[in-house]
Amino acid sequence: MKIGLVSAPSNLGLRPPAPTSVPGCAKAPEALREAGLHSRLAELGAEEQGVVLPGRYADDVTPGSLRNQVAIIEHARRVAERIDRLRGDGLAPLVLGGDCSILVGAGLSLRRAPGRYGLVHLDGHTDFRHPGNSGQCASLAGEDLAAAVGLHWPAIADIDGLSPYFSPEDTVHAGCRDDDEGLYEAAALLGRVLPAVQIRHRGVEQAAREMRDVVGRAGLDGYWIHLDVDILDPSVMPAVDSPDPGGLSAAELTGLLAVLAPRAVGAQVTVFHPDGSHARLLTNILITGLAPLSRDRR
Repeated sequence: MKIGLVSAPSNLGLRPPAPTSVPGCAKAPEALREAGLHSRLAELGAEEQGVVLPGRYADDVTPGSLRNQVAIIEHARRVAERIDRLRGDGLAPLVLGGDCSILVGAGLSLRRAPGRYGLVHLDGHTDFRHPGNSGQCASLAGEDLAAAVGLHWPAIADIDGLSPYFSPEDTVHAGCRDDDEGLYEAAALLGRVLPAVQIRHRGVEQAAREMRDVVGRAGLDGYWIHLDVDILDPSVMPAVDSPDPGGLSAAELTGLLAVLAPRAVGAQVTVFHPDGSHARLLTNILITGLAPLSRDRR
């Protein structure tokens, strides 16, 4: 199955780095293009499928809502429509973000598709903040997994009455740090949670198999891969929104992706704040890890 490559350069789910400024991760797709990702994937048969542009970043957060909430919902619907189209054309979507809020778009697409789909959430944080455990909800990029499994405000977690986009038991998270604030709640609710230290202790292949045992089991029709680049250690990848020590090496992440990608229905890459040298490193990881995307779909 060929990859359909889509850019979704949203920064709507992130808080501003400073007053009157906007987050830089919307520049990631073009930085990866300049680093050779698109041309190298094209050599392997991938097809470019355009850009899904977000609304304007306004930082318009009010109590009881997310910043840029209306724009996030509109963008999610557009991302979902593009994923629908690609899958209908027999392509495996690879969506280049942008921030983690684009997970809602992928969830909308798969939730309204025939069948039942799981989620592999590879992230340096659980992104499990939600109104039930925090009074500080405002930025969906730190709350995307909670929204994806139905724990957020209905405006974002129940778009078009489709909550949850992924059932908690069909969802695995891997890569958070041991002190993540959402670790214990996520571990109690999700099908599997593997912090970075456990991935290293088990070994990449064993950790990937444990994840696939959940999302690849009978009754599911496939799974989506969400990759937040901050799963990497800051010594390897400092160009992210929230760098925290204790992350994976480039080889560990590449190995995880290489095991998981062949049976996935699609994937997304998020929260890369680009610079040249790290764009080349990330391109190498994605080429080796995600080029087999959907190769072994049955």
